[in-house]
Amino acid sequence: MAETNKTEKATPKKRRDERKKGNTFQSKDVVSIAVIIIGFVLISKLGLFITTQIKNLYINQLQHMQGLQDLTIAACMQIFREAIVVFFITTIPLAVVLTFTGVIMAGAQTGFLVSGDLLKFKYSRISFIEGAKRLLSLRSVVQLVKSLIKVFVIMWLIYSSIKDLLVVTPDILNTSLDSNISFMMDRVLSLVYKICLIFVGVAILDFAYQKYDYEKKLRMTKQEVKDEYKQTEGDPFIKGKIKEKQRKMSMNRMIQQVPSADVIIRNPTHFAIALKYDIEKDPAPIVLAKGQDLMAKRIIEVAEKNKILITENKPLARGLYEIVEVNGYIPGEFYQAVAEVMAWVYSNKDKGKKKV
Repeated sequence: MAETNKTEKATPKKRRDERKKGNTFQSKDVVSIAVIIIGFVLISKLGLFITTQIKNLYINQLQHMQGLQDLTIAACMQIFREAIVVFFITTIPLAVVLTFTGVIMAGAQTGFLVSGDLLKFKYSRISFIEGAKRLLSLRSVVQLVKSLIKVFVIMWLIYSSIKDLLVVTPDILNTSLDSNISFMMDRVLSLVYKICLIFVGVAILDFAYQKYDYEKKLRMTKQEVKDEYKQTEGDPFIKGKIKEKQRKMSMNRMIQQVPSADVIIRNPTHFAIALKYDIEKDPAPIVLAKGQDLMAKRIIEVAEKNKILITENKPLARGLYEIVEVNGYIPGEFYQAVAEVMAWVYSNKDKGKKKV
């Protein structure tokens, strides 16, 4: 029976794979509230400039039309061009800043992720069954509750503001139009800032929930973690078998070099070192093979079988085993001791030649 209890946190590989698929978390409320706040701040700062541009356009158009005898197509096009210029002057800066704000806030949450997988067609997006499941999911319920809270908060704030305005309505009727406009603008901006403040709290809660929901979806079962480890690091059992086979192959190659050695230095059976020295080719003697315990015993057996000279030198055998790698030259600190051994080897070889 498959394990379904996802209790483990997502591994770095799982997170990378999900990002490649375009699966990240972000709170749309964070983006929306940032755009709204920046938008109203800009409007409050640029409001005078915008109204001045519109007012000047209106006055200029009236003055221009007073001097016209007939309303021609050219005159209409001129009016239209002037209106377009004012429109761009007043709206383009707002549009650019708000678009930039939306991109930055969304990118800050997703790490500016761009994934082609999001553009691919998926049947689940148009499936009625999948759509019904999404509607009945906890995520949908949370979104519904969040939307109802927003509507309730906005309605309550608007009701409170209108209720407060009713008290001062008699004073408004006896005040100049400019003062009333300024007063209403202040009240509207105050209402907007209150709504924004409430929505900031909603956005923070929504961000926390989106992160929690995303992490929950990424959770893995213990078996999934084990399977992923096997895929990335390799099955420990198989890796062990491969290492063992490689070790055996390396030992076999090393043993095959023993018959070409000049001498075996041992201690007496714990360590065995096979040395070879070609005066014309090698700058120093080479360790063809080395071994400890069973491997040392095998080296000695192969050497005896091939009639290789064997000598016992405990400190030299141990030192060469610990310091020099197979097929490596002996270091200078062993030159004196090895030179004595090689002199003994050459003397024995010369005796053998004389006997023949």
